[in-house]
Amino acid sequence: MWYHKPAINEELLQSLPNLKVVASSGVGIDHLDLKLLSSYGVKVSNTPFVVSTDTADMGMALMLASSRRLVEGYEMAVSPDTEYFSADWLGVEVTGATLGIVGMGTIGYKVAERAKAFEMKILYYNRNQRKKEEESAVGAVYCKKIDDLLQQSDFVLLAVNLTPQTHKLIGKSELELMKPTATLINISRGLVVDQDALVEALQNKVIRAAALDVTYPEPLPRDHPLLKMKNVIITPHIGSATKKTRWTMMEEMVESIEAGLAGLPVPREVV
Repeated sequence: MWYHKPAINEELLQSLPNLKVVASSGVGIDHLDLKLLSSYGVKVSNTPFVVSTDTADMGMALMLASSRRLVEGYEMAVSPDTEYFSADWLGVEVTGATLGIVGMGTIGYKVAERAKAFEMKILYYNRNQRKKEEESAVGAVYCKKIDDLLQQSDFVLLAVNLTPQTHKLIGKSELELMKPTATLINISRGLVVDQDALVEALQNKVIRAAALDVTYPEPLPRDHPLLKMKNVIITPHIGSATKKTRWTMMEEMVESIEAGLAGLPVPREVV
């Protein structure tokens, strides 16, 4: 499966009685009905670890681009109407700012490693607290409640899996807890954020900006208000989109398929 296609439903499974394994690219499995697949004796694999480095890089890229208003700056620099550069056209600092990471798994931790180099104060919210030595290595402070992280962070970065528990995890009340100068960065799944609430928060200056590699749907309808906002950066779900990583993802998928067809343990099997 690539980009969640083809859709694996009961009709497809009934039409493929010899199906043994579904190899899905990337880390997310929210598009798969694992119970249904298991009932047909079909094994599932994904490629969870290979995407982590590139996705963490993407998170930092979005933070930097949004804070320094790179997209707006580019448009100004190349516009045929630009006669001078305004002296009061300003961004906000990343170095020394507070970064709140929601979801401190492999990707979230790699973001923290990068943020440490920017001398950021790092807060994180996770189902489980990291080991003390892991926290110390990046200078991260655990927040037992997501509210505490939201209230203190200059940048809130989402790096969680999409589950029933994280569906619209960030809604109107959570956005209102954030600083009016804060930026929301989403490199996880679009449905982790209540998109209507985000539009309202941006329009009413409840938060300063958003930088999104994911939305729902993808792509957004061409008349969607997020596409018209100067304080929003949207990229086309390219967190893992480098040549090396995509090649490795394909190799891992082939490895899982070959193992499944041979009746061997499936590498990176999702249970």
